[in-house]
Amino acid sequence: MVKVVRASQVDIDAAVQALRDGDLVAFPTETVYGLGANAQNPAAVRKIFEAKNRPLHHPVIVHLDSPKFLHRWVCETPPAASKLAERFWPGPMTLVMPRASNVHDIVTGGQDTVAVRVPSHPMAQQLLTAFGGGIAAPSANRFGRLSPTRAEHVRDELGEAVRVVLDGGESQIGLESTIVSCVGGEVRLLRPGAVTASQLREVIPELIVGADAFSSRVPGSLPSHYAPTTPMSIVPSGEIDGQADAASSGGTRIAVLAQRLPLKAHAYVTWVNAGRRPEQYAHDLYSNLRALDTAGCQQILVQDVPEGERWDAIRDRLLRAATRVDEGDDTGALAVLP
Repeated sequence: MVKVVRASQVDIDAAVQALRDGDLVAFPTETVYGLGANAQNPAAVRKIFEAKNRPLHHPVIVHLDSPKFLHRWVCETPPAASKLAERFWPGPMTLVMPRASNVHDIVTGGQDTVAVRVPSHPMAQQLLTAFGGGIAAPSANRFGRLSPTRAEHVRDELGEAVRVVLDGGESQIGLESTIVSCVGGEVRLLRPGAVTASQLREVIPELIVGADAFSSRVPGSLPSHYAPTTPMSIVPSGEIDGQADAASSGGTRIAVLAQRLPLKAHAYVTWVNAGRRPEQYAHDLYSNLRALDTAGCQQILVQDVPEGERWDAIRDRLLRAATRVDEGDDTGALAVLP
């Protein structure tokens, strides 16, 4: 059981003052840690992009403490969005809706839509209620890298770029929120997360899974994302021991993330058994990859995860982590590491 920590009033006051001063605050949510700025202050939001080295066309998510403030951020709340919010908020779901006219382009990536979430983490709720406004917050890490699930991950990666880091312990879920678009009369699942397609269809039977050419750009939608610095490959389940042996031949150090213990001892291999329970695997995923990324290995091999929607969000993150943009390729072509 993950321990959920509440912040002291002194910590909350310091974070609120930082937001009002236009500075950055890192705070826990039930999914991952967010890097927050006053969503109504474009100069403050720009600091998020600078700290993360994030492309300006990539939108951020506005966090609210209650759905009753949606009208400040969206020009309309589609009926489907209202139903989903009633069922899943506060919680690990983000809704994309038509933006209100006062929402700045830097929040939306220049689009006509805005992404909004009401997190359930008590410390996030403390901060949002005390601040009394929307907090724009992507994950608190360098753009494209592993999301942080502990306060120390934020401090290690972003350092002095963040004025206040609220420490709420480990994130309960460990993967980013489910993103659902409610635009143009359609309801689309754009990013899988802890709220599954089946759960969404209990509320909206006509849910469409996946983006089309007209879908909004949303966080985490690039083919390469959530990646360690060490090259990473996904290996068929039954081949993980054989490929670990082959890759480590000659003394090359290899890291492995698997769902079981190795069948035998492997020389020069650092092996992590993440288990077969999808909720625990998801909770530990980024921490495990961070540990393997700092193990001094030349490559990370990840045992392919099972089929089924309980693994969909995990599979999505692993596929993006194992995809890279070829350096020197002006077309921006993407390649999956072998």
